[in-house]
Amino acid sequence: MSIRRRPLLAAALAAPVAARAQQMPQAGRRDWAAQIPVLRIGVLGGENEADRLGRFGGYQKLLEETFKVPVRLYMAADYGGVVQAFAARQVEMSYMSPAAYAAAWLESDGNVEPILVSVEADGSTHYVAMMYVRADSNIHSLQDMRGRAMAWADPNSASGYLIPRAVLRGQGIDPDKFFGRTGFAGGHEQAVIAVLQRQYDAGVAWTSGIGDPAKGFSRGALTAMVEKGLLDMKDLRVVWISQPIQNGPVVIRRDLPASFRQDMIDFHMALPKTHPDIHRAIERGSSVGWVPTRHEAYQLFIDMRRAEATARRAR
Repeated sequence: MSIRRRPLLAAALAAPVAARAQQMPQAGRRDWAAQIPVLRIGVLGGENEADRLGRFGGYQKLLEETFKVPVRLYMAADYGGVVQAFAARQVEMSYMSPAAYAAAWLESDGNVEPILVSVEADGSTHYVAMMYVRADSNIHSLQDMRGRAMAWADPNSASGYLIPRAVLRGQGIDPDKFFGRTGFAGGHEQAVIAVLQRQYDAGVAWTSGIGDPAKGFSRGALTAMVEKGLLDMKDLRVVWISQPIQNGPVVIRRDLPASFRQDMIDFHMALPKTHPDIHRAIERGSSVGWVPTRHEAYQLFIDMRRAEATARRAR
């Protein structure tokens, strides 16, 4: 299955076709280390901790070697853990989903800043939300999910929660009444497993939506599960696909030195060329690098979160 590109589900800003190649910053301790003696990096939940440690171990070591400060990985149980860590100033940086960034911006009173967004080989900076069911089910469309059980990935996930709910509301459908039962699985991987084990009828995952469907497409939660041997795509059927969604950003706290911000930009911009294995490990797919981004690209997700809060108060 290939996805025709439609207007982005974000107030996205035009991005360069490819990240400019750079050399890795010269190794050495920086002045900002006086304020950041330990660089703490939040790692979103949705994947088991052993796999996350394996993927981010090389990244952690390279940051330590480059900037000569200890680096600690904060392995959150779910997206909300990193959101709260930013609000409490317990982490300095994280690669986040767009909805998790929006939550962190709201919870921290704007004390977070997106600096980079991942870019694909075709110059795109987006992904899609994909609703899946078991291949042996009698569900073939979103409308067939009326009265059925839905596994949301995480309340701070755009693809796994906010986007499908916003689409239903845009169609005049109350998502809290449309499904017979809903629940949070604790992440994209956990939601797929819950559907395969018949605990729920459907889930929604993030994916590039392009590439080989048998491999879980070129990038995303399904791709990672296929690569780890946890999923055979023959066991799933895709029943709904969103419009493109702006990729999640690399996020730092706004109250940190400008020199730290620039070092993190330079480090990540150089990473795909200088250390492609580390880049592939943390990106899990076909991204070729990063390009600059700004807060305005994620305003839609802040608006969605506010709409969700309003809807909850109205129940």
